[in-house]
Amino acid sequence: LEERPVGRLARRAVERALGAFRGEIEQVPSMFSAIKHHGQPLYKLARQGVEVERKARPITVYSNEIVAFEGDRLTLDVHCSKGTYVRCIVHELGEMLGCGAHVTDLRRTMAGPFGEDDLVTFDALRKADAEHRLDALLQPVSSTVRQWPAVTLTDHTAYYLRQGQPVIVPHAPTAGWVRLCEASARWQSSDADGENGQNGERRDEGTSGSGRFLGVGEILDDGRVAPRRLIPDRS
Repeated sequence: LEERPVGRLARRAVERALGAFRGEIEQVPSMFSAIKHHGQPLYKLARQGVEVERKARPITVYSNEIVAFEGDRLTLDVHCSKGTYVRCIVHELGEMLGCGAHVTDLRRTMAGPFGEDDLVTFDALRKADAEHRLDALLQPVSSTVRQWPAVTLTDHTAYYLRQGQPVIVPHAPTAGWVRLCEASARWQSSDADGENGQNGERRDEGTSGSGRFLGVGEILDDGRVAPRRLIPDRS
């Protein structure tokens, strides 16, 4: 461990230094990470006093803003891509400022499309378990990609897509990844089916209109929709 005096550190100097940690940058992972070296997690090697060379990895920091700054304590709000080690950013920030820095508290407020509003406390889990309603807390599988645009397929088009064939869908997005949904009568629930629809399957609400979530696809250069990851059809 090493201690350095912070001195009189101006907020403007910190903000200027933070600019180096925005956008697409290369980051060398910490030795105290779960990345494996010859099958061994780095953190296990670090605890043995062993340090190995790590390759820099591309990451994206969309934003980093000062939330609070008082004395020698700084609170940051960081929006970054997966694979980013915030502790490394803090360490390098301290080196750049010359005073050193380390993380005392780290809280993840968002992961993909899930934010703090989606969190369930342990107390709520215990209560739901005691009342035998844990399933009610489950999110539909499509919620993991709910931020992607949805492409709704007819049963005819969905048939060919399930065979791995790219298909033409009118009014589909022109690029990027999409949610795939089937708008077929066989997936519409009726009063007799109850809220879970036919065959006891839970209907997915993460679609544009009523339909069954099939998986995710990608728009090809020629505009066709290609399947990339599909949910098995157990009907």
